[in-house]
Amino acid sequence: MHTRTTFNLSVPEDYRFSANLGYLTRSPKECLHRIRDDCLYKALPLSGTPVVEIRAARNGGGLDVTLIGDSGEPHTAGFPGEPHPGGDVRAAAAAYIRDWLDLDADLGPFYRLAETDPILVAAASAHRGLRLIGIPDLYEAIAWGILGQQINLAFAYTLKARLVEAYGGRVVRGGETYWTFPEPRIIAGLQVGDLAPLQLTVRKCEYLIHTADLISKGAISKEMLSGLGYREAEKALVRIRGIGPWTANYVLMRCLRMKDAFPIDDVGLHHAIRHVTGSDAKPPREEILRLSAGWRGWESYATFYLWRLLY
Repeated sequence: MHTRTTFNLSVPEDYRFSANLGYLTRSPKECLHRIRDDCLYKALPLSGTPVVEIRAARNGGGLDVTLIGDSGEPHTAGFPGEPHPGGDVRAAAAAYIRDWLDLDADLGPFYRLAETDPILVAAASAHRGLRLIGIPDLYEAIAWGILGQQINLAFAYTLKARLVEAYGGRVVRGGETYWTFPEPRIIAGLQVGDLAPLQLTVRKCEYLIHTADLISKGAISKEMLSGLGYREAEKALVRIRGIGPWTANYVLMRCLRMKDAFPIDDVGLHHAIRHVTGSDAKPPREEILRLSAGWRGWESYATFYLWRLLY
């Protein structure tokens, strides 16, 4: 019988795993991760598709991560210095999780500005320890933005599940099925008619296939966008058919980790500002710019925390 092979990830002092699990449970229709008994499970889109179990370390120090193997037993990941290929699996999994869960950002400056900001103070206090949970894969981030255009969040999750279960990766561990998001090369090879049964609009089918084609051909990449400043990266994304300013900024927030990305026209942001200010009317753009003047360089985290206030 295998023994559990677990490694530990360090976390920032102000990190709270429970606050992040709370965010990750926002939809019962989520298909790419699951939460059970205060543990987070996910199939990672890496070589070999490792499935991980993530929990708060019992001694209060960081996160304990276990790689789950084919039989339901932990994956036999090697440790540094051991001649075992699992060591590479562990390193890749650790890097992915740190990016996904935003474990390397220093939020001290954000919390300090939020303490004196009348719009942010309640959200930052109520959800302190929350990180900007990311979408490390560029195509998944763009596709999720496209799927969510002009529909409610619940239906967007339904569409995502249909797309994932039709064209995504599937792996079974311990009798449980886990999914990974479809690779762009697979979607790039489809026709609009292939996606139509998922009840996507023709436009969304076209956008998903077009962006998948661009990424699979290397015409756009996470590395390329990361080398640009915020404004130039936004322009590069908006030039792509089907990506407007909202989708571009969403991708820059969730995938590229640009702290100054700001989906200023987001309906959820407007609702959150109305909630905080007690206003009955949608805040005009000029008012949002005035209220957000103190968020300079932290607009993405401000937006994310205000979104969280709505759940």
